[in-house]
Amino acid sequence: MERAELAGWLRLSLTPGIGDATARRLLAAFGLPEDVFAQPEAALREVVTVAQAEALRQAPTGLQTQIDQTWQWLHATDNGIARRIVTLGDASYPTALLEMTDPPPMLYVLGAADFDLTQLDHSIAVVGSRNPTPQGATNARSFARALGDAGLPVVSGLALGVDGAAHQGALEAAGNMPRLATVAVVGTGLDRVYPARHRDLAHRITLQGLIVSELPLGTPPLTQNFPKRNRLIAGLARGTLVVEAALQSGSLITARLTSEQGKEVFAIPGSIHSPQSRGCHALIRQGAKLVESVNDILEELPPLRTNGSFASAIPDESATNGAACEDPLLDALGFDPVSLDALSARTGWSAAALQAKMLELELDGHVSRLPGGLFQRMAST
Repeated sequence: MERAELAGWLRLSLTPGIGDATARRLLAAFGLPEDVFAQPEAALREVVTVAQAEALRQAPTGLQTQIDQTWQWLHATDNGIARRIVTLGDASYPTALLEMTDPPPMLYVLGAADFDLTQLDHSIAVVGSRNPTPQGATNARSFARALGDAGLPVVSGLALGVDGAAHQGALEAAGNMPRLATVAVVGTGLDRVYPARHRDLAHRITLQGLIVSELPLGTPPLTQNFPKRNRLIAGLARGTLVVEAALQSGSLITARLTSEQGKEVFAIPGSIHSPQSRGCHALIRQGAKLVESVNDILEELPPLRTNGSFASAIPDESATNGAACEDPLLDALGFDPVSLDALSARTGWSAAALQAKMLELELDGHVSRLPGGLFQRMAST
Protein backbone atom coordinates (compact mmCIF):
# COMPACT_ATOMS: atom_id res chain seq x y z
CA MET A 1 0.00 0.00 0.00
CA GLU A 2 1.38 3.38 -1.04
CA ARG A 3 1.35 6.27 1.41
CA ALA A 4 -1.15 8.28 -0.68
CA GLU A 5 -3.52 5.31 -0.78
CA LEU A 6 -3.19 4.84 2.98
CA ALA A 7 -3.91 8.54 3.50
CA GLY A 8 -7.14 8.25 1.50
CA TRP A 9 -8.44 5.26 3.45
CA LEU A 10 -7.58 6.83 6.80
CA ARG A 11 -9.21 10.12 5.86
CA LEU A 12 -12.39 8.29 4.86
CA SER A 13 -12.47 6.25 8.07
CA LEU A 14 -11.75 9.24 10.33
CA THR A 15 -14.11 11.80 8.77
CA PRO A 16 -16.75 12.75 11.39
CA GLY A 17 -20.24 11.56 10.54
CA ILE A 18 -19.05 9.02 7.97
CA GLY A 19 -19.72 5.55 9.31
CA ASP A 20 -18.97 2.24 7.64
CA ALA A 21 -22.28 2.11 5.77
CA THR A 22 -21.82 5.62 4.34
CA ALA A 23 -18.22 4.84 3.42
CA ARG A 24 -19.36 1.79 1.45
CA ARG A 25 -21.96 3.88 -0.43
CA LEU A 26 -19.29 6.39 -1.36
CA LEU A 27 -16.89 3.70 -2.51
CA ALA A 28 -19.62 2.03 -4.56
CA ALA A 29 -20.48 5.34 -6.20
CA PHE A 30 -17.02 6.79 -6.90
CA GLY A 31 -14.35 4.11 -6.51
CA LEU A 32 -11.29 4.40 -4.27
CA PRO A 33 -11.13 6.95 -1.42
CA GLU A 34 -8.94 9.35 -3.43
CA ASP A 35 -11.72 9.35 -6.06
CA VAL A 36 -14.27 10.16 -3.38
CA PHE A 37 -12.30 13.19 -2.21
CA ALA A 38 -11.81 14.38 -5.78
CA GLN A 39 -15.57 14.80 -6.24
CA PRO A 40 -17.24 18.23 -6.16
CA GLU A 41 -19.59 18.80 -3.28
CA ALA A 42 -22.61 18.63 -5.59
CA ALA A 43 -21.71 15.09 -6.62
CA LEU A 44 -21.17 14.05 -3.01
CA ARG A 45 -24.62 15.40 -2.07
CA GLU A 46 -26.21 12.94 -4.44
CA VAL A 47 -24.91 10.12 -2.22
CA VAL A 48 -24.72 11.60 1.28
CA THR A 49 -26.33 14.39 3.30
CA VAL A 50 -25.30 18.02 3.06
CA ALA A 51 -23.52 17.83 6.44
CA GLN A 52 -21.64 14.70 5.42
CA ALA A 53 -20.63 16.24 2.08
CA GLU A 54 -19.25 19.28 3.89
CA ALA A 55 -17.33 17.06 6.32
CA LEU A 56 -15.78 15.14 3.42
CA ARG A 57 -14.41 18.37 1.97
CA GLN A 58 -12.27 19.00 5.09
CA ALA A 59 -9.40 16.92 6.43
CA PRO A 60 -10.24 15.48 9.87
CA THR A 61 -8.39 16.82 12.91
CA GLY A 62 -5.26 14.79 13.60
CA LEU A 63 -5.26 13.09 10.18
CA GLN A 64 -1.59 13.73 9.43
CA THR A 65 -0.53 12.36 12.82
CA GLN A 66 -2.60 9.23 12.21
CA ILE A 67 -1.08 8.78 8.75
CA ASP A 68 2.46 9.12 10.11
CA GLN A 69 1.78 6.73 12.99
CA THR A 70 0.13 4.12 10.79
CA TRP A 71 2.83 4.33 8.10
CA GLN A 72 5.53 3.78 10.73
CA TRP A 73 3.58 0.85 12.20
CA LEU A 74 3.19 -0.78 8.79
CA HIS A 75 6.92 -0.63 8.07
CA ALA A 76 8.29 -1.58 11.48
CA THR A 77 10.41 -4.74 11.41
CA ASP A 78 9.51 -7.39 13.94
CA ASN A 79 11.22 -10.75 13.34
CA GLY A 80 9.10 -11.89 10.40
CA ILE A 81 5.79 -10.69 11.82
CA ALA A 82 3.83 -8.96 9.06
CA ARG A 83 1.82 -5.78 9.52
CA ARG A 84 -0.89 -5.25 6.93
CA ILE A 85 -3.94 -3.19 6.15
CA VAL A 86 -6.56 -5.01 4.09
CA THR A 87 -9.27 -2.92 2.44
CA LEU A 88 -12.53 -3.68 0.66
CA GLY A 89 -11.72 -4.93 -2.80
CA ASP A 90 -8.31 -6.35 -1.89
CA ALA A 91 -7.80 -9.94 -3.01
CA SER A 92 -6.84 -10.82 0.57
CA TYR A 93 -10.07 -9.40 2.06
CA PRO A 94 -11.96 -12.34 3.63
CA THR A 95 -14.92 -13.48 1.54
CA ALA A 96 -16.88 -14.34 4.67
CA LEU A 97 -16.94 -10.69 5.74
CA LEU A 98 -18.10 -9.58 2.30
CA GLU A 99 -21.20 -11.69 2.90
CA MET A 100 -22.08 -9.60 5.97
CA THR A 101 -24.40 -6.62 5.77
CA ASP A 102 -21.77 -4.33 7.31
CA PRO A 103 -18.23 -5.39 6.36
CA PRO A 104 -15.57 -2.98 7.67
CA PRO A 105 -13.83 -0.91 4.98
CA MET A 106 -10.42 -1.47 6.60
CA LEU A 107 -8.84 -4.30 8.56
CA TYR A 108 -5.55 -4.00 10.43
CA VAL A 109 -3.76 -7.36 10.53
CA LEU A 110 -0.76 -8.41 12.59
CA GLY A 111 0.80 -11.86 12.42
CA ALA A 112 2.86 -14.44 10.59
CA ALA A 113 3.62 -13.36 7.02
CA ASP A 114 2.57 -16.72 5.53
CA PHE A 115 -1.02 -16.42 6.78
CA ASP A 116 -3.95 -14.35 5.59
CA LEU A 117 -7.64 -14.06 6.34
CA THR A 118 -8.69 -15.99 3.23
CA GLN A 119 -7.54 -19.15 5.04
CA LEU A 120 -10.44 -18.95 7.50
CA ASP A 121 -13.11 -20.67 5.41
CA HIS A 122 -13.01 -23.67 7.77
CA SER A 123 -12.59 -21.82 11.08
CA ILE A 124 -14.74 -22.10 14.20
CA ALA A 125 -15.23 -19.33 16.76
CA VAL A 126 -14.89 -20.35 20.41
CA VAL A 127 -16.23 -17.80 22.88
CA GLY A 128 -17.47 -17.64 26.43
CA SER A 129 -17.27 -16.11 29.87
CA ARG A 130 -14.43 -13.92 31.07
CA ASN A 131 -14.87 -15.62 34.44
CA PRO A 132 -15.40 -19.29 33.58
CA THR A 133 -15.51 -22.14 36.03
CA PRO A 134 -12.37 -24.31 36.07
CA GLN A 135 -14.27 -26.89 34.01
CA GLY A 136 -15.31 -24.21 31.53
CA ALA A 137 -11.73 -23.09 31.00
CA THR A 138 -10.66 -26.71 30.57
CA ASN A 139 -13.45 -27.32 28.04
CA ALA A 140 -12.48 -24.25 26.02
CA ARG A 141 -8.88 -25.34 25.84
CA SER A 142 -9.59 -28.99 25.04
CA PHE A 143 -12.25 -28.26 22.40
CA ALA A 144 -9.98 -25.69 20.70
CA ARG A 145 -7.15 -28.21 20.74
CA ALA A 146 -9.40 -30.87 19.19
CA LEU A 147 -10.61 -28.44 16.52
CA GLY A 148 -7.00 -27.62 15.77
CA ASP A 149 -6.17 -31.31 15.53
CA ALA A 150 -8.91 -31.54 12.89
CA GLY A 151 -7.24 -28.75 10.93
CA LEU A 152 -9.70 -25.99 11.80
CA PRO A 153 -8.36 -22.57 12.89
CA VAL A 154 -9.97 -21.15 16.03
CA VAL A 155 -11.28 -17.57 16.10
CA SER A 156 -11.79 -15.77 19.40
CA GLY A 157 -11.49 -12.38 21.05
CA LEU A 158 -8.31 -12.48 23.21
CA ALA A 159 -10.39 -11.72 26.32
CA LEU A 160 -9.69 -13.25 29.70
CA GLY A 161 -11.25 -16.60 30.49
CA VAL A 162 -12.67 -18.74 27.69
CA ASP A 163 -11.17 -16.68 24.86
CA GLY A 164 -7.65 -16.98 26.20
CA ALA A 165 -8.05 -20.70 26.90
CA ALA A 166 -9.32 -21.25 23.34
CA HIS A 167 -6.35 -19.47 21.79
CA GLN A 168 -4.00 -21.52 23.98
CA GLY A 169 -5.63 -24.81 22.99
CA ALA A 170 -5.42 -23.95 19.29
CA LEU A 171 -1.74 -23.06 19.62
CA GLU A 172 -1.06 -26.33 21.43
CA ALA A 173 -2.68 -28.27 18.59
CA ALA A 174 -0.51 -26.52 16.01
CA GLY A 175 2.70 -27.22 17.88
CA ASN A 176 5.55 -26.20 15.57
CA MET A 177 3.58 -26.84 12.39
CA PRO A 178 3.59 -23.93 9.90
CA ARG A 179 -0.18 -23.44 9.69
CA LEU A 180 -2.73 -20.84 10.75
CA ALA A 181 -3.71 -21.93 14.26
CA THR A 182 -5.83 -19.12 15.63
CA VAL A 183 -7.10 -15.59 14.99
CA ALA A 184 -7.72 -13.02 17.71
CA VAL A 185 -10.19 -10.28 16.82
CA VAL A 186 -9.71 -7.37 19.20
CA GLY A 187 -11.61 -4.24 20.18
CA THR A 188 -8.62 -1.89 20.31
CA GLY A 189 -5.98 -0.58 17.94
CA LEU A 190 -3.26 -3.10 17.15
CA ASP A 191 -0.59 -0.95 18.77
CA ARG A 192 -1.81 -2.08 22.19
CA VAL A 193 -2.71 -5.36 23.87
CA TYR A 194 -5.89 -5.64 25.93
CA PRO A 195 -6.02 -7.15 28.47
CA ALA A 196 -2.38 -6.44 29.31
CA ARG A 197 -1.91 -9.82 30.98
CA HIS A 198 -2.39 -11.45 27.57
CA ARG A 199 0.69 -9.76 26.15
CA ASP A 200 2.67 -13.02 26.00
CA LEU A 201 -0.31 -14.87 24.51
CA ALA A 202 -0.72 -12.15 21.88
CA HIS A 203 2.94 -12.52 20.92
CA ARG A 204 2.52 -16.28 20.51
CA ILE A 205 -0.52 -15.70 18.31
CA THR A 206 1.44 -13.40 16.01
CA LEU A 207 3.91 -16.25 15.44
CA GLN A 208 1.30 -18.89 14.55
CA GLY A 209 -1.79 -16.89 13.78
CA LEU A 210 -3.20 -13.41 13.28
CA ILE A 211 -4.51 -10.53 15.37
CA VAL A 212 -7.16 -8.43 13.62
CA SER A 213 -8.90 -5.13 14.30
CA GLU A 214 -11.02 -2.71 12.29
CA LEU A 215 -10.11 0.14 14.64
CA PRO A 216 -7.40 2.77 14.01
CA LEU A 217 -4.12 2.62 15.89
CA GLY A 218 -4.34 4.27 19.28
CA THR A 219 -7.95 3.20 19.90
CA PRO A 220 -8.34 2.32 23.61
CA PRO A 221 -10.60 -0.47 24.96
CA LEU A 222 -13.94 1.36 24.79
CA THR A 223 -17.08 -0.54 25.73
CA GLN A 224 -18.95 0.34 22.54
CA ASN A 225 -16.28 -1.26 20.37
CA PHE A 226 -16.63 -4.80 21.69
CA PRO A 227 -20.03 -5.61 20.13
CA LYS A 228 -18.48 -4.51 16.80
CA ARG A 229 -15.59 -6.86 17.53
CA ASN A 230 -18.08 -9.69 18.23
CA ARG A 231 -19.71 -9.28 14.81
CA LEU A 232 -16.33 -9.82 13.16
CA ILE A 233 -15.70 -12.96 15.21
CA ALA A 234 -19.06 -14.28 14.02
CA GLY A 235 -18.40 -13.10 10.47
CA LEU A 236 -14.98 -14.69 10.04
CA ALA A 237 -15.87 -18.13 11.40
CA ARG A 238 -17.97 -20.91 9.89
CA GLY A 239 -19.81 -21.38 13.18
CA THR A 240 -19.59 -20.40 16.85
CA LEU A 241 -19.12 -22.60 19.91
CA VAL A 242 -20.22 -21.01 23.19
CA VAL A 243 -18.47 -22.75 26.09
CA GLU A 244 -19.91 -20.91 29.10
CA ALA A 245 -21.93 -17.71 29.26
CA ALA A 246 -24.20 -15.84 31.62
CA LEU A 247 -27.59 -14.75 30.35
CA GLN A 248 -26.34 -11.18 29.80
CA SER A 249 -23.02 -11.56 28.02
CA GLY A 250 -21.14 -10.59 24.91
CA SER A 251 -20.90 -14.27 23.98
CA LEU A 252 -24.65 -14.39 23.43
CA ILE A 253 -24.32 -11.36 21.15
CA THR A 254 -21.76 -13.29 19.11
CA ALA A 255 -24.08 -16.29 19.02
CA ARG A 256 -27.02 -14.17 17.85
CA LEU A 257 -24.94 -12.56 15.13
CA THR A 258 -23.74 -16.00 14.03
CA SER A 259 -27.32 -17.20 13.75
CA GLU A 260 -28.40 -14.07 11.87
CA GLN A 261 -25.65 -14.76 9.34
CA GLY A 262 -27.10 -18.22 8.74
CA LYS A 263 -24.27 -20.06 10.45
CA GLU A 264 -24.25 -22.83 13.04
CA VAL A 265 -24.32 -22.10 16.78
CA PHE A 266 -23.05 -24.74 19.22
CA ALA A 267 -23.28 -24.71 23.02
CA ILE A 268 -21.82 -26.86 25.77
CA PRO A 269 -24.34 -27.63 28.53
CA GLY A 270 -23.34 -27.32 32.17
CA SER A 271 -24.63 -27.63 35.68
CA ILE A 272 -28.13 -26.31 36.33
CA HIS A 273 -26.68 -24.70 39.46
CA SER A 274 -24.05 -22.63 37.62
CA PRO A 275 -24.93 -19.09 36.45
CA GLN A 276 -22.21 -19.51 33.82
CA SER A 277 -24.21 -22.28 32.16
CA ARG A 278 -27.51 -20.44 31.82
CA GLY A 279 -26.56 -18.64 28.62
CA CYS A 280 -25.63 -21.94 26.96
CA HIS A 281 -28.86 -23.55 28.14
CA ALA A 282 -30.84 -20.61 26.73
CA LEU A 283 -29.06 -21.01 23.38
CA ILE A 284 -29.85 -24.73 23.32
CA ARG A 285 -33.53 -23.99 23.98
CA GLN A 286 -33.43 -21.54 21.07
CA GLY A 287 -32.04 -24.15 18.68
CA ALA A 288 -28.26 -24.19 19.18
CA LYS A 289 -26.77 -27.65 18.92
CA LEU A 290 -25.90 -29.26 22.24
CA VAL A 291 -22.24 -30.28 22.11
CA GLU A 292 -20.56 -33.04 24.11
CA SER A 293 -17.60 -33.78 21.83
CA VAL A 294 -15.84 -32.13 18.92
CA ASN A 295 -17.49 -34.61 16.56
CA ASP A 296 -20.82 -32.94 17.35
CA ILE A 297 -19.38 -29.85 15.66
CA LEU A 298 -17.66 -31.57 12.75
CA GLU A 299 -20.75 -33.51 11.72
CA GLU A 300 -22.65 -30.24 11.21
CA LEU A 301 -20.04 -29.00 8.74
CA PRO A 302 -20.22 -31.54 5.88
CA PRO A 303 -18.56 -29.33 3.24
CA LEU A 304 -15.39 -29.38 5.35
CA ARG A 305 -14.98 -33.13 4.96
CA THR A 306 -12.89 -32.96 1.81
CA ASN A 307 -11.46 -36.42 2.47
CA GLY A 308 -14.27 -37.77 4.63
CA SER A 309 -11.89 -38.34 7.50
CA PHE A 310 -12.47 -35.53 9.95
CA ALA A 311 -14.49 -37.59 12.39
CA SER A 312 -12.07 -40.49 12.42
CA ALA A 313 -9.17 -38.08 13.05
CA ILE A 314 -10.60 -37.05 16.40
CA PRO A 315 -11.00 -39.33 19.42
CA ASP A 316 -14.67 -39.91 20.17
CA GLU A 317 -14.87 -38.25 23.57
CA SER A 318 -18.50 -39.26 23.99
CA ALA A 319 -17.57 -42.93 23.93
CA THR A 320 -15.25 -42.35 26.87
CA ASN A 321 -17.51 -39.95 28.74
CA GLY A 322 -20.49 -42.23 28.48
CA ALA A 323 -18.74 -45.37 29.62
CA ALA A 324 -19.43 -46.82 33.03
CA CYS A 325 -16.94 -45.53 35.57
CA GLU A 326 -14.88 -48.09 37.45
CA ASP A 327 -14.31 -45.82 40.48
CA PRO A 328 -17.34 -45.85 42.82
CA LEU A 329 -16.39 -42.47 44.27
CA LEU A 330 -16.54 -40.85 40.84
CA ASP A 331 -19.91 -42.51 40.30
CA ALA A 332 -21.10 -40.96 43.58
CA LEU A 333 -19.63 -37.58 42.64
CA GLY A 334 -21.72 -37.29 39.47
CA PHE A 335 -21.17 -34.26 37.24
CA ASP A 336 -22.46 -31.34 39.34
CA PRO A 337 -20.30 -29.51 41.92
CA VAL A 338 -20.59 -31.17 45.32
CA SER A 339 -19.25 -30.55 48.83
CA LEU A 340 -17.38 -33.12 50.92
CA ASP A 341 -20.28 -33.19 53.39
CA ALA A 342 -22.73 -34.10 50.64
CA LEU A 343 -20.33 -36.68 49.26
CA SER A 344 -19.85 -38.16 52.72
CA ALA A 345 -23.61 -38.54 53.05
CA ARG A 346 -23.77 -40.33 49.68
CA THR A 347 -20.88 -42.70 50.32
CA GLY A 348 -20.59 -43.12 54.08
CA TRP A 349 -16.89 -42.27 53.87
CA SER A 350 -15.27 -40.18 56.60
CA ALA A 351 -14.17 -36.62 55.82
CA ALA A 352 -10.50 -37.58 56.24
CA ALA A 353 -10.82 -40.52 53.84
CA LEU A 354 -12.62 -38.34 51.29
CA GLN A 355 -9.99 -35.60 51.55
CA ALA A 356 -7.22 -38.09 50.79
CA LYS A 357 -9.10 -39.72 47.92
CA MET A 358 -10.16 -36.42 46.37
CA LEU A 359 -6.57 -35.19 46.43
CA GLU A 360 -5.53 -38.36 44.60
CA LEU A 361 -8.27 -37.91 41.99
CA GLU A 362 -7.39 -34.23 41.61
CA LEU A 363 -3.73 -35.02 40.97
CA ASP A 364 -4.75 -37.63 38.40
CA GLY A 365 -6.86 -35.05 36.57
CA HIS A 366 -10.21 -36.72 37.31
CA VAL A 367 -11.57 -34.05 39.67
CA SER A 368 -11.25 -30.25 39.84
CA ARG A 369 -11.39 -28.24 43.06
CA LEU A 370 -13.83 -25.30 42.91
CA PRO A 371 -14.21 -22.23 45.14
CA GLY A 372 -16.28 -22.71 48.29
CA GLY A 373 -14.93 -26.16 49.09
CA LEU A 374 -16.69 -27.83 46.15
CA PHE A 375 -15.41 -30.56 43.85
CA GLN A 376 -16.46 -31.44 40.33
CA ARG A 377 -15.79 -34.43 38.13
CA MET A 378 -13.82 -33.57 34.99
CA ALA A 379 -15.53 -34.19 31.66
CA SER A 380 -12.78 -36.50 30.45
CA THR A 381 -13.49 -39.08 33.14
